[in-house]
Amino acid sequence: MTTVKFQLETLSCPSCVKKIESALNKQEGVKDAHVLFNSSKVKANFDETLIPIEQLEVTITKLGYSVLSKKVS
Repeated sequence: MTTVKFQLETLSCPSCVKKIESALNKQEGVKDAHVLFNSSKVKANFDETLIPIEQLEVTITKLGYSVLSKKVS
């Protein structure tokens, strides 16, 4: 299991949180994804044998949010 933290551009509304969490949690291989509204950060635990980290970033970008940085641990 791998954990990634994405720093996004400032989120404009609390409903953005549910939108991003829902889209990421539907991805095969994602165990759980959480968005922190106040800091505009996304933390996701996923199995990289099932889904590449790039796919998570693409999912966020397709929703209209810019990923500023990512940190894998």
